[in-house]
Amino acid sequence: MAVQQKAKRPNVFKRLGSFFVKSWSELKKVSWPTFKTVLKNLGIVLLITLVFAIVIMIADMIFANLLISLPGGQGWHWPWNS
Repeated sequence: MAVQQKAKRPNVFKRLGSFFVKSWSELKKVSWPTFKTVLKNLGIVLLITLVFAIVIMIADMIFANLLISLPGGQGWHWPWNS
């Protein structure tokens, strides 16, 4: 009967060290954006967020007015608006 031996793995500290070395090596290969590009992209994201916020606000006002114009005219009753 042949006894199979498990392949020994390096201990956890060697594996962790190897992980960090490989990760650092990969991070060196990344092409990072310039500060100007980051600011440009940030501006685009903020502008789109503002546009969507305005669209949602307008839709909310329209639906609120529709609810108020229903028979009864009270719209939703909220507990804090007694």
